[in-house]
Amino acid sequence: MQFSGRSPLVKFGKFLAWALRQMWCEIPETIRSSRFEKPISRVPIWLADGNPWANYPWNDNPQAQLPGSAHTVVIGAGLAGSALAYHWGKKADKDQTMVLLDMADAASGSAGRNEGLVVVGRYYHMVYSLVLPQLRRARRDLSDTDVDKLAHQFAATYCKSCYRNAKMIHETIVQEGFECDYVCEGWVQAHDGGEQEKLEDSVRMAIETGFTDWCKITPEEVERRSGMKVRHNAGFSLAAASFHPAKWCWSLLERGMESGNILFYSRTKVGRVEDAGDEYLVHTARNPIRAKYVVNATESYTPLLHKQFHNVVQPTQTQAARVKGAPARMKPAVGISNSRAFFTRHDDNVVLGTDATRVPDQQAGRNQPSRFLTKYVIGEMVRAMGPGNYHVTNEWSGTVTYTPDQYPIIGVFDGKRQYILGGMAGSGTAVSFNGARCVVNRILGITGEEDNYPEPYFSATRFLDPANHRWPEIDG
Repeated sequence: MQFSGRSPLVKFGKFLAWALRQMWCEIPETIRSSRFEKPISRVPIWLADGNPWANYPWNDNPQAQLPGSAHTVVIGAGLAGSALAYHWGKKADKDQTMVLLDMADAASGSAGRNEGLVVVGRYYHMVYSLVLPQLRRARRDLSDTDVDKLAHQFAATYCKSCYRNAKMIHETIVQEGFECDYVCEGWVQAHDGGEQEKLEDSVRMAIETGFTDWCKITPEEVERRSGMKVRHNAGFSLAAASFHPAKWCWSLLERGMESGNILFYSRTKVGRVEDAGDEYLVHTARNPIRAKYVVNATESYTPLLHKQFHNVVQPTQTQAARVKGAPARMKPAVGISNSRAFFTRHDDNVVLGTDATRVPDQQAGRNQPSRFLTKYVIGEMVRAMGPGNYHVTNEWSGTVTYTPDQYPIIGVFDGKRQYILGGMAGSGTAVSFNGARCVVNRILGITGEEDNYPEPYFSATRFLDPANHRWPEIDG
């Protein structure tokens, strides 16, 4: 990651120098400025005070039974699943029952193991750069000029949907009065000297396309906003915010449940989904449920449930830690990152982390953090914020999902009535809420609202069956 674009020999030499510096300088310095709780907890900070939806409804009603049928079954009660419940509760008729299932507890997966940022999404230049190579492979029938146009259309469609998503989250928190520690202070993304040209290109493209949430700020502005000292200009996302991600999910679920047409069952694992013609049979560890529609909000578990998504929805491990005792100059509620790590201050705690390692499908959801990576990230924070007395109390890992071009997949994937909402590349807060709105509208046949996730761009068939995928028309 750090030495891409170099020859193998140069990569090896630079990596060796980096490793020696870590062993003899960086890690020893980190150890001197930090201590680790014994034993350390693997519970994420967001779940450390308990989960109000744990073992629901079995805690209060051990004899509860799953219904035999429902209008729609949603699998997964994380960022996407809880958002589906919220929108369903607002829009569905009383007799249209949604059953929400989770193999563990609500927000116990990646929704409860992340940094705690509401991100607007990837900036335009980043999306364009990631989809362009994939489109070149998938659309060999097009000229280079047309493929380039199509990549720009993909980037514009993504950014439009994510801008609306961030606005919807802000408005919903205010209107509903959700208590989820929401504070909008933006997200600083440091860029090294060798990344300045790329930063300039990305800001220029943002201005040209009108997606100007992404901009650049000077080192002085970086320090004023975040407390971090850098030598070069940085990228900045204006509308990014910090919040308590699990409380956000729990609030959505609670408000959705108030409608009376949503039934939630935790600790109920789905083994398979059977196509039974006019309906689906959702096989669970308790009993099967018949449903007209199924929505898979399963993210990294998707390939285990639907084998065709192997190498399409790719489980990718990230990890984080909670540090008590934030650096004095670190500003609260601001997202801070560089190309190697992230750290955000929540009150006097810092959530920091790193990594994006592809793991086998069978390791989805594992909680197996690396102490070396924790020390490495503390070293990155020390370099940015200065030494301090850092007390590490929690370490955890989780799995997000990436598609081959890091572009989400949203919509029907079997040609009938089974949906997927996933592949969000660690940007679940940028996709899930608006994406859930659009999926609910499609299922209920609601028109008159703009659909920000059109099938030609977001359908899984562009990976599963690219030859027969209905690709977007090329503008101009």
